[in-house]
Amino acid sequence: MHIMHEDSSRSPTYTVACEDYVHVVEFSPFSSGTTASLLAYGGNQYVVVGTCLFQEEDMEVEGVELNVLRVFHHELRVVTLAWSPESRMDRVPMIRFCTAASDSKLRLLTSDLQDRHEVKVMEGHTSYINHLVFEPTEGKQIASVSDDHTCRVWDLDGNESATLRLRSPGVSVCWHPEEALKLMVAEKKGTIRFYDLVTQQAILSLDCGQSPLMSADWCFTNTIKVGAVAGNDWLIWDITRSSYPQEKRPAHIDKARLFKWSRANENLFATTGCPGKICSQLLLHHFGHPQPVMIGSVAVGSGLSWHRTLPLCVIGGDRKLCFWMTEM
Repeated sequence: MHIMHEDSSRSPTYTVACEDYVHVVEFSPFSSGTTASLLAYGGNQYVVVGTCLFQEEDMEVEGVELNVLRVFHHELRVVTLAWSPESRMDRVPMIRFCTAASDSKLRLLTSDLQDRHEVKVMEGHTSYINHLVFEPTEGKQIASVSDDHTCRVWDLDGNESATLRLRSPGVSVCWHPEEALKLMVAEKKGTIRFYDLVTQQAILSLDCGQSPLMSADWCFTNTIKVGAVAGNDWLIWDITRSSYPQEKRPAHIDKARLFKWSRANENLFATTGCPGKICSQLLLHHFGHPQPVMIGSVAVGSGLSWHRTLPLCVIGGDRKLCFWMTEM
């Protein structure tokens, strides 16, 4: 097993200083209606929302330009965060996103960035919420997965429209714009299931063959591809071929933590290691390449998100955001 070491790691392409420790960071996967991308990051009692522009998108920009739109007070530490497709910056600006906090509640935050700010608290989960996502075409529903062995689907008023019973803690949930009536749910025990939201029945399942499964993602640019990390390995499935992985490789010495597909290229994906004592490792992989195409490391990093159109991802750290740009 060959794992590349620290000395070959690259420092971030860009860094942006923040006030506090960043626990979660998410680019909006949806168009903001302007050239800039929406970005949210959260920490102990706050969520910052801003727009991001990179020199690759605009010659006038040196490196990266982060324009903070608003800092939202958040009673507790943010555990995970998801953007609504309704968030826009053109015409009438509107920001809408949902967070999960350590109290097992969801909070739907809506703002016009002027005088209208609403927070809707959604209760129902009985344990830690690990991941959540908006329905990507209209944004009128939210799905969340929890250590309470459920995946729940909510409307924006906080009513549960569906509760899927899982066999172990839910670690990831994905909703694909081309498959809006299906939900992908990954369980810690090593199973990934696709559910039909009309019948609320599982219609397909994938098996890691190992546990704990920590994170899984449904490829945005190619719906037949699913990726995950379990133990030290990354795994990739072609769901039309087999319930077992098409390929798997060891990646992280210190257990893998997150798997995210690039939104710009179906063969590019990123994995992170569990935060180590000194630093967390970020690996960027090209499907088909035996070795990672890039290695980054960040002191106690957390979160991982890809830009909507650039081969660029971000991780939060201690009072900073770290951005890595790679090749397509």
